[in-house]
Amino acid sequence: MGLGAPHAMLPIAQGVAIPEDEIEFSAIRAQGAGGQNVNKVSLAIHLRFDVKASSLPQEWKARILALRDQRITRDGVIVIKAQESRSQDSNRADALGRLQDLIRAAIVVPKKRRPTKPTRSSQKKRVEGKVLRGRIKALRRSAAE
Repeated sequence: MGLGAPHAMLPIAQGVAIPEDEIEFSAIRAQGAGGQNVNKVSLAIHLRFDVKASSLPQEWKARILALRDQRITRDGVIVIKAQESRSQDSNRADALGRLQDLIRAAIVVPKKRRPTKPTRSSQKKRVEGKVLRGRIKALRRSAAE
């Protein structure tokens, strides 16, 4: 990169992005079948992102750390392993996409539930339906006996 070149950023939401220098990548050997090459070449990607040390807004950090996700360590580090592809670049892109998805899912504030009561007419309809059903069953009973 030349002087003054912008750092690569991972966009999260409007106006918020993570500088890629906050994300640590390491290439590891992929597991599973893959022929002779799988034992020689490190194609899988291990992504590590320290939530506490990141530049994310403080309330987002709290929401992410509150998630009950096995990819988040006790120390607040998100660890993602990508090994689907046989290309290191596409595994890296996959890991970044999964990090994006995890953070975006965590920052969505669920709507507050407002408790509602059934309307008087709906309660009346429900009871009338039950009474009608009971009458139908009672007619069946008396005919069988």
